[in-house]
Amino acid sequence: MSARWDAADYARSSPAQQAWARELIAKLALRGDERVLDVGCGDGKVTADLAAAVPRGAVVGVDSSTAMVVFASGAFARVANLSFRETDASELPFDAEFDIVFSNAALHWIIDHRPVLRGIARALKSGGRALLQMGGAGNASGILAAIERVTSHGRWAPYFTGLAFPYGFYGPDEYRPWLAEAGLEPARVELIEKEMAYADANGLAGWFRTTWMPYTHRVPEDRRVQFVADVVDTYRQLHPPGADGRVHVAMVRLEVEARKSA
Repeated sequence: MSARWDAADYARSSPAQQAWARELIAKLALRGDERVLDVGCGDGKVTADLAAAVPRGAVVGVDSSTAMVVFASGAFARVANLSFRETDASELPFDAEFDIVFSNAALHWIIDHRPVLRGIARALKSGGRALLQMGGAGNASGILAAIERVTSHGRWAPYFTGLAFPYGFYGPDEYRPWLAEAGLEPARVELIEKEMAYADANGLAGWFRTTWMPYTHRVPEDRRVQFVADVVDTYRQLHPPGADGRVHVAMVRLEVEARKSA
């Protein structure tokens, strides 16, 4: 997770991620006294939702981005049962400290998930649970097609020579063996179709600008606004707004529920 995040911009442009996270939190059926680890906590608003759901427990949010951790620590400094720390998800330092490990819209930033899962297993107490959701196989195919069209020729092509696919989008067949290797028993591993919808091109541009840095940051800073506009325009040509006037983006999430053996 080495992307250079703009935490404040992300906080303004990520309502869909928070909405999906709240759906995921509801699936935990929390008692209210659990210790929870949020891996890839970002700007902290989802981690704060977790803290509100465990008033007699505690939540630790970790993220590899200094900017995100600083922003989250400031924004939620008054939440007594919530703390943040800068930590690489592939090097989690915890040992049997948590009842639950949670992650939403974060782990697809990592290509090799095996060390992440080993760290999650170590962080969990015996019998502890993990609930993870991330971009899965086939995720954002429409946006990726628009990016390919924009970057494969013309003025943007020189900036993308040699760029390897930057995301870890996986499916259940790959993930189940990794869970077993880490000492986690899978209860549910499935791909789920989701959708993002934006009122206009500006909303889509905000999402693309704040979460697709492996592409946008290949372009000089003074040209990024135009690059984002070109991708958004191309996407809207390929996928015109729906009958509701909004821009729709098909997504695929990999959702993983697992438990550490007691």
